[in-house]
Amino acid sequence: MRLRVLGTAAGGGLPQWNCACPTCARARAAGPEAWRTQECLAVSASDDAWYLVNASPDLRVQLLAAPELAPPDGTRGTPLRGVLLTDGELDHTAGLLALREGAELDIHAPPPVWHSLGEVFPLRGLLARYGTSRWHPLDRQLRLGGSEDDGGLTVAAFPVSDKRPRYAAHVDAPGPWAVAYRFTDTRTGACAVYAPSLADWPDGFDAFLAGADCLLLDGTFWSDEELQHVAGERRTARAFGHLPIAGPDGTLRRLRPHPGARRLYTHLNNTNPLTDPDSDQHKELAAEGVEVAADGLELRL
Repeated sequence: MRLRVLGTAAGGGLPQWNCACPTCARARAAGPEAWRTQECLAVSASDDAWYLVNASPDLRVQLLAAPELAPPDGTRGTPLRGVLLTDGELDHTAGLLALREGAELDIHAPPPVWHSLGEVFPLRGLLARYGTSRWHPLDRQLRLGGSEDDGGLTVAAFPVSDKRPRYAAHVDAPGPWAVAYRFTDTRTGACAVYAPSLADWPDGFDAFLAGADCLLLDGTFWSDEELQHVAGERRTARAFGHLPIAGPDGTLRRLRPHPGARRLYTHLNNTNPLTDPDSDQHKELAAEGVEVAADGLELRL
């Protein structure tokens, strides 16, 4: 299994275009090497079949930076076969518009997200006018690429949040509105879990992570009060639907029972001190054997 981390920032990226907070100012002064595009992942089912997990507004730049996703020489084609949405947030769906010129794609989403992208924020109908996209409500285990003989990936989803995107705040539909994905290579048994949005640590989630070779989890906020200190925002990290990294109930402590996996954080907000590789928080993370994913990181499992 191969994974390419296309982007690692929360909404707006780093630096945000309209922000001069300390972390954005540092990144802006440091130049493009310190910048982060908005969160997105690509995972391979076989050499010629890749799938996106989420589609960020920065998708065009991310695809151009990933040689594996380039069209074969002399063709107008792509190894991209489909997209799996973890939720319906604009930061994870707006990039679908950048794929409108491509070939057929299978797009999978949790059922209420599938509904909302058809009835409330009508991406399904809009994209249908530009090409062929097959949309699927994700309510079962999937098999991506390959066959029983030549391999591929199986994908299982786990509910992690009922937080609705703002455009669907009025929609009366049962969750889950956000899921985590567990990818398993059918040939080797290699396994990765991707969970860029965690409102809490639900019952059964440890079992969902157990035995995985790689965990890429929600690293939006370092602390629950982070936005209060940096931006004067009254709401906490949890109020925004993200479990913080630090603290007695934070994800760093909850990752300790999984020392055998490579553990990384993604989806970092522009206020998160982990965006500075020289920060004390970065050193604290390293002492636990946990990493911060970088744009362009390739993982082979």
